[in-house]
Amino acid sequence: MSRNHEIETHLENLSSDIDPASDSLAIVLAAGHGKRIKSETSKMLHKIWGVPTVVRVANSAKRGLRSDNQIIVVGIKAKDVAETSGKETNRRFAFQAEQNGTGHAVKIALEAVPNGTYSGDIYIFPGDMGLLSVEAVQKFKAAYHNNPCDMMILTGVFEGAASDNYYGRVLRVPAEDINGKSSGDNFRKVIEIKEQKDILALEPKETYRVNYKSCTYGFTKEELVNLREFNTGVYVFKADKITTYINKLSTDNVQGELYLTDLIHIFNENDLTVKATEAVDNHTVLGFNVKSVLKEMESYARENVYEKLKDIITIVDQDDFFLADEVVDQIIELDKKKGPLDISIGKGVWIDRDVQLNKGINIGNHAELSGRVLLGEGVRIQENVHVSAFPGQILKVGRNSEIFIGDIIKGNLEIGENCRIESSVNMTGSDEFPTRIGNNVRIKGTSYVFGSTIEDDVRIEHSVLKCKQVKRVENTDGIVQAIRYFLPKAEGLEAIDDLGK
Repeated sequence: MSRNHEIETHLENLSSDIDPASDSLAIVLAAGHGKRIKSETSKMLHKIWGVPTVVRVANSAKRGLRSDNQIIVVGIKAKDVAETSGKETNRRFAFQAEQNGTGHAVKIALEAVPNGTYSGDIYIFPGDMGLLSVEAVQKFKAAYHNNPCDMMILTGVFEGAASDNYYGRVLRVPAEDINGKSSGDNFRKVIEIKEQKDILALEPKETYRVNYKSCTYGFTKEELVNLREFNTGVYVFKADKITTYINKLSTDNVQGELYLTDLIHIFNENDLTVKATEAVDNHTVLGFNVKSVLKEMESYARENVYEKLKDIITIVDQDDFFLADEVVDQIIELDKKKGPLDISIGKGVWIDRDVQLNKGINIGNHAELSGRVLLGEGVRIQENVHVSAFPGQILKVGRNSEIFIGDIIKGNLEIGENCRIESSVNMTGSDEFPTRIGNNVRIKGTSYVFGSTIEDDVRIEHSVLKCKQVKRVENTDGIVQAIRYFLPKAEGLEAIDDLGK
């Protein structure tokens, strides 16, 4: 079996049928590896705010279009990208064995749809647009429906130095053609998109000429370089139009590739309508080729989260924290249902997607919480604490309990209410040996607890408890017996000798 056939078989197993009745279908272009990102990991799997960029794009497209229909085009690292994206209803994967441009990628995607079975609208999204929001997709779809056309482009406005603008420029009809004739109703209509590499290949004094509706327009190289409106790589087409005209694309350009953007010129030549709408927020349409831009996008993602939560909870350092999207949504819902939350998130805190917060929680600096962790009201987690549950496990911390600096608490484990787990304590529970801590328990000193049950009101100091039942025993004064310096029988003593002086 050839390598490509093996990949195609694998992709077919992850694919399901497209729904021909849905009004929308999204094509996500995720075949490129991204040489400039300088990583063994596919560019599409680099994470933005904890989620691979291709997954972010696919999720936003699905929710924004209100359609499950998706074709994800994969190429380099195809299996990795497809498996990370996952198998879902009405999602197909298409394999682009050789990367020959965006037009070629879309042709491959369209071949994954049985000919003539889909007649809705086809949306196209770059897989590296990791800040793409559901709202941005919704607005693009609304703009398309409110301005009927055969093709619509989503554009942005570049705000930096022109020399840093690596996007394709949007060429619109000027007020006059090269002969001074008024453009009339054609003024500001989209002529084409000129890729940066093709612009840079022009001679300094060369005038780039292009025809539109029987008129010829000219642009100097400098004018093209300084155009601010750029192509985001997001499009929508009527299905019958793109399937008809995509075969007219050619490789007559600097890179020798099939440019999807050339369809603008082809559509114009065939009297089809092409329109463009501008993104409301340029940040949502950023893509990345290098690590510095990826880092910039991560900063924008953090800023967006901070703006959502800054008046709901306290975030000590707005430039250094991570709350997964699911946690952000959870906090917003908690605020609606429970009123003032009094939640504080310290500097460098990391809270993953399955963690459940509550009112009055205080998370200290650089604490990390991951897995299915359920926190009761008023829980305090101090600095540098690690709390985690493995897949399929649940870790619970009861109301008003406190976990002190540097503790590691993990696994299948429950801590009751009003407990104090002081510094230098590690606790673990497994599926076979869960750990259960009662209410009002205090554990301090250098202690380790695994697979044990500790009843209410017990105090433990400097002890190692492995698969033990610790009972609540009162002495004659009615005071609960404390456990101190309990250690298992030592093993391997024969391998230890005193060092002579």
